[in-house]
Amino acid sequence: MLKKHNILVVEDELELAKSTLAYLTENGFSPFHAKDLKSARKLLKQENFSAVLLDLGLPDGDGMALIKEIKNAKNEIGLIIVSAKDALDKKIEGLELGADDYLTKPYFFPELNARLKSVIRRLNLEVNQEIILNEITLLPEQMRTLIHGEELELTAKEFGLLLYFVSNQNRVISKTTLGEFMSSNYADYGFTDDMVYTHIKNLKKKLSGSGCDDYIKNVYGVGYKFTVA
Repeated sequence: MLKKHNILVVEDELELAKSTLAYLTENGFSPFHAKDLKSARKLLKQENFSAVLLDLGLPDGDGMALIKEIKNAKNEIGLIIVSAKDALDKKIEGLELGADDYLTKPYFFPELNARLKSVIRRLNLEVNQEIILNEITLLPEQMRTLIHGEELELTAKEFGLLLYFVSNQNRVISKTTLGEFMSSNYADYGFTDDMVYTHIKNLKKKLSGSGCDDYIKNVYGVGYKFTVA
């Protein structure tokens, strides 16, 4: 039986929380709801969570405090912040504190589902000592890449990008999503499509030059897909 991941939804808008909990339940998650920081802290002590969906504007304080507490506790919990469209500074601050991703209200539930699964997969991969996919071997703790057993030198951004693709196999990923991921992990904000393209082009060139199959496919007008048969 597949493990049901516990997801903590920290949201004070009750109707949004209710519909989010229903959607997560229908899609195989085990969701819990906290309407404020106090109840969120209580649940975090009682349950083991794979991820937290955190609204930053809460009635009893700023959600930033909870990000600090979760990260300081060094728990392997994925953290997705939710903010209004005009709250760019809040997004940046949350990502700098260690949040893994963010969504802007109003969000589409399929996108929430994809982001949650991506964050959980990525965290699971990052705690593994070795990831093997055909001729590719990744050693996340050492940030090392082996192709056919031979060391391949990648920059930190290229390694993070490859790990992200491996954790999202056969999923079409938009250029915007890739830009957000690269921004959230490296504190470089405002990644343009051209910058994303350049990093992917460099990664593909290094992989092919080492004898690796061409897994990263361009999906015209949308983004990219790491295709594994």
